[in-house]
Amino acid sequence: QVQLVESGGDLVQPGGSLRLSCAASGIIFSVSAMAWYRQTPGKQRELVAGITTGGTTNYAVAVKGRFTISRDNAKNTIYLQMNSLKPEDTAVYYCNAALPTSLGTRVYWGQGTQVTVSS
Repeated sequence: QVQLVESGGDLVQPGGSLRLSCAASGIIFSVSAMAWYRQTPGKQRELVAGITTGGTTNYAVAVKGRFTISRDNAKNTIYLQMNSLKPEDTAVYYCNAALPTSLGTRVYWGQGTQVTVSS
């Protein structure tokens, strides 16, 4: 059974930092592309940052230069280091895994972790 478990969400003041973690189990982590998405009420879930199996990263324009995604294949874990947080970063953050199979790509989601940026 595939599980993605996020942690690290919290209430933080503007300008502060947080590090989110996503621990994966039940999948071959090293061959899975991983990503962080976020969602606020009434809006579609949006891509925040992604990282390929080879370590290539991509970021949403809104977070580029402030957020850093990384992966540790030995620990089956990805991270999202978030610096210079802004109130508009407030959202539920979801971990995403995309696993290639012979039948196509299978996508998995975590349960989400709340990040609130407020003074």
